[in-house]
Amino acid sequence: MSSPSAPTWGPLRSFGRIKSRTLKPRQAALFDTLLPTIAVPDPAAGPIDPQALMPGAQSVWLEIGFGGGEHLAEQATRHPEALMIGCEPFLNGVGSALRHVDERGLKNVRLHAGDARDVMAALPEASLDRVMILFPDPWPKARHNKRRLVQDETAAEIARLLKPGGRLRFVTDWKDYADWALERFERTPGLVWQAEEADDWRTAPADHVVTRYEEKKLGDTPPIFLEFVRN
Repeated sequence: MSSPSAPTWGPLRSFGRIKSRTLKPRQAALFDTLLPTIAVPDPAAGPIDPQALMPGAQSVWLEIGFGGGEHLAEQATRHPEALMIGCEPFLNGVGSALRHVDERGLKNVRLHAGDARDVMAALPEASLDRVMILFPDPWPKARHNKRRLVQDETAAEIARLLKPGGRLRFVTDWKDYADWALERFERTPGLVWQAEEADDWRTAPADHVVTRYEEKKLGDTPPIFLEFVRN
């Protein structure tokens, strides 16, 4: 079942624009042909059963804000037995992800072109094996911190959704956001930070996928990798 008292989210705000440029013809066509076949059901319609999205899936992953879909597509390629749910409000990013799914012939990806928090509220407790948040909108000005994805409510929802032993990965290239996220995740019951020494957050995990966004180095620090396990 879904959360008995699902959080009431504030409005979704994107550090960029929801749509920055006209979709390429091929991507626009995929919105009409491919997306309807792999779209996550409307969260407003009721609870979402991951096993109904991909019967027989051995694990379920959620990527919150998949950008251009490079990471999502690569992880789906590496783990065809896992259901990969990706959520992204930026329409050009969704179009890019659709192209990756189409080119690779991926059968284990399901997309939501909107706010990930709505999908999270519709998922059942302990239904996810992994949650990935990679380079979310930084909102670096203090007066805008309340717009960040990672808040106490979001952290609590992630803890609710992860199976015991499930893992959360948060990556950012902004020092302040790393501190902000670590503070909120550490005070969330059920989430245990896995770092034991500095290299644990400075060194990319073995299965990390470097994307074009990461290569642009737009933040104020090299990427910081925070890994948590649901106890």
